[in-house]
Formats: sequence, structure tokens, C-alpha cells
Amino acid sequence: MALVYDDAKAKIVEFVESKSKTKSKFYFNDLCGVFPEEKQRDVKKILNQMVAEEIMIYWSSGSTTLYGLKGAGKQAAAEHED
Repeated sequence: MALVYDDAKAKIVEFVESKSKTKSKFYFNDLCGVFPEEKQRDVKKILNQMVAEEIMIYWSSGSTTLYGLKGAGKQAAAEHED
């Protein structure tokens, strides 16, 4: 089943917001778990489009890249993300 961008975007945002009390950044595999029946490549395309639209952001620890909602989490204020 092919992912429809608007539906996938809504599911990802809902998932991230449901975990917002405990986490603000997510591994790629965490977000792939939202769509267990889909190929990781298709999920990656959705995430990349969300980053391009500034809905999601990349956050890098230097060795690992995580995804988060733009403006969410402790790092957002420290890094002046709006």
C-alpha cells in the first residue's frame, strides 16, 4: 500500500505529539514503526518532505540523526528554533 502524504503526515504528527511528555526527538526506526507495513524508503520520503516543509527538523548528536517537530523540546529554546 502506497503512503498518501497528507494521511502519513497526520499520523506522524499525532504519534510525535502523543509521546511529547516523554520525548521530543525520535529515531528513524521509531517513526517507521508508525507504518510497519510500509517500506522504510517510503517513510523516509515522507519525513524528508516534512523537513522541507519545516514541519519536522533534523537534530544531530554528531553520530546519530533524530527527527522532531519544529519548535518542540528542550533544545528548541536553546537553539533559537521558532
